Amino acid sequence: MAQVAIRDLRKSYGATQVIHGVDIDIADGELVVLVGPSGCGKSTLLRMIAGLEGISGGQIAIGETVVNNLPPAERDIAMVFQSYALYPHKTVAANMGFALKVAGVARTEVDRRVHDAAEILGLTDYLARYPRQLSGGQRQRVAMGRAIVRDPQVFLFDEPLSNLDAKLRLQMRTEIKELHQRLKTTTVFVTHDQIEAMTLADKIVVMQDGRIEQVGSPLELYDRPLNLFVATFIGAPSMNLLPGEAVEGGVRVGEAVLPGRAGLAPGRAVTWGIRPEHLVLGDAGLAAEVSVVEPTGPETLVFARVEGREVIAALRDRQDVRPGQRVHLMPRADQVHVFDAESGARLEG
Repeated sequence: MAQVAIRDLRKSYGATQVIHGVDIDIADGELVVLVGPSGCGKSTLLRMIAGLEGISGGQIAIGETVVNNLPPAERDIAMVFQSYALYPHKTVAANMGFALKVAGVARTEVDRRVHDAAEILGLTDYLARYPRQLSGGQRQRVAMGRAIVRDPQVFLFDEPLSNLDAKLRLQMRTEIKELHQRLKTTTVFVTHDQIEAMTLADKIVVMQDGRIEQVGSPLELYDRPLNLFVATFIGAPSMNLLPGEAVEGGVRVGEAVLPGRAGLAPGRAVTWGIRPEHLVLGDAGLAAEVSVVEPTGPETLVFARVEGREVIAALRDRQDVRPGQRVHLMPRADQVHVFDAESGARLEG
């Protein structure tokens, strides 16, 4: 195992720069998730760590070794791809042990490592089968097994769950987390799914347009997003955001004066935010008209219109709320977020 240090990393294709001076520290044994919308540069960054993409500037170190000019085979990493990338004419055992065989590892050692990995992943009964005889989840386990047998310093996962259905995604997510807790190998995982990021990561790196917006633990990002992008990207349903202005005692949104941040100059334009689970029905607060009600079992999602904008409340108690009904949504004062209207930066106070 080893730490990964990325310093001022840049990538350009001709005159187009796609990674803009990225700095990331990944501790030994840490599981770090790179997350962001499509095209944000997260997969490009992962491929640069792997050596599959050249770098235009900066430095990547794995352990004590700067790997900028090392080919992938010499970086002591193992990568799991979205497409599984299995050899269809080879058995599960042959797929898992192929890289070791090519490297000249003794047959007995290859067999031992393959059987150990198969035991960890529940693949012992499938070693003689071919990929076409496996389900999508089993194929992904084989791809993971192929990485495990190499005993690398770093695992790299490039959206490995995106080809699976919702139930399998949930199952494989749990298995990957259990695998990491067992092996404690330094891991970099790329996804566009923020729920995957929240549930898997020790640390999340949120990216947009080739830049890092925020780095922190899942709950740090959820509870204290640094800007509007992180606030809306992390969390499902997304944070409610409404334009307002600072006034004495809070933030005015429409006719309502809501909890805000102390010390803001009156009249300052701000964006006021609250997460759906921090709104409750009450006698005051945001005047809203209910448009859609979605009972999910554990909670009831209420979609409403406030000042012409959609607001979502996630109510834990089952409420008799109907479309067309006028209600008041009260925010928890200690869970309010306030951002600068122009820059989108979080305002403290």
